[in-house]
Amino acid sequence: MTLPLIDLTPAEPSPARRAVLARRVRLLVAATITYNVVEAVVAITAGTIASSTALLGFGLDSVIEVSSAAAVAWQFAGRDPEAREKAALRIIAVSFFALAAYVTVESVRALLGGADAEHSSIGLVLATLSLAIMPGLSYAQRRAGRELGSRSAVADSKQTLLCTYLSAVLLVGLGLNSLFGWSWADPVAALVIAVVAVKEGREAWRGDACCTPGLPPAGPATGSTDGCVDSCCADEGSR
Repeated sequence: MTLPLIDLTPAEPSPARRAVLARRVRLLVAATITYNVVEAVVAITAGTIASSTALLGFGLDSVIEVSSAAAVAWQFAGRDPEAREKAALRIIAVSFFALAAYVTVESVRALLGGADAEHSSIGLVLATLSLAIMPGLSYAQRRAGRELGSRSAVADSKQTLLCTYLSAVLLVGLGLNSLFGWSWADPVAALVIAVVAVKEGREAWRGDACCTPGLPPAGPATGSTDGCVDSCCADEGSR
């Protein structure tokens, strides 16, 4: 007996559902901007006081993340968000590259004889808070962006997730410097930040953030069977 084939292709969200998702993305973006403005002010101030390249880089990443989130907010403020998506992705990518360039220059300068970073209790607390807050924001936005089929929303969620990774790197760098006096750990941690920023910037520039559910990626075939450029849809579905 031949059983009927079942279409497992994800259905497009209804207009009402798309409106809900778009509103959710706007709220998450607003929360991200608010948190990162505060984070940037605290990190840049503390980094300047402690001569910490990693802490300054972390603060600048917060500034970059604000610009990234603002690009997504601008996109979803229009009547046709999809028409603005490519421009929003370009803004996000350039933000990543700008961060990487600055952090690289400052890290090399520090390693070649700049001022040694001092202990920063504020930096340690800030990194810990970000480790606790950022994953939730990133997951919520990524999930909404994936269901909506918005590459820019998913790219911005990856920027937020990057903040989580950078928080861990920053915590290690500041911790090693505080506990053992390893001043080189600070600029090395900052260089890790730069490398990750370049990687994410390249993906955002190419648009490798996420696919529209049920549609093939707009580019050369990648061999994936789930229609996703970087497996984000598959990752999301497995959670």
